[in-house]
Amino acid sequence: MTLLFVYGSLKEGYPNAHVNRGRRLPGEYRTAMPYPMHLVESVLPCLFLAPGKGLPVKGQLFEVDDAALAAMDALERIGEPGGYQRVAIDVVPLDAPERPVQAFVYVQDPALLEREGPHPGPIDEYTPEHAKALRW
Repeated sequence: MTLLFVYGSLKEGYPNAHVNRGRRLPGEYRTAMPYPMHLVESVLPCLFLAPGKGLPVKGQLFEVDDAALAAMDALERIGEPGGYQRVAIDVVPLDAPERPVQAFVYVQDPALLEREGPHPGPIDEYTPEHAKALRW
């Protein structure tokens, strides 16, 4: 099984949760380092691969098998132009920040943020209020 940290629409109760067929681990987690998370087009949460910038980002941790990971990779357009990258980072439980674990996460190239201009953020958490604005 693989660990996957999700911070946006793949979280339990959010618009793309149906694609996430992993098993959620108990508790809440955050990135061990700050990362810039912005709302692209004012609604899409994107974590940018720029460790040390932004804020520690809150999310959920899942155990996923290869099939579940492949489904989410397809949704996030891994390997396609403009798609996300899946990279390993350290995340920590909110109640035990001294116990980091390594998990995969979907990130965007920071050049996208620079190319497309300013977007709301950085934010530390994608909330139900943010998700209400998302239209598929």
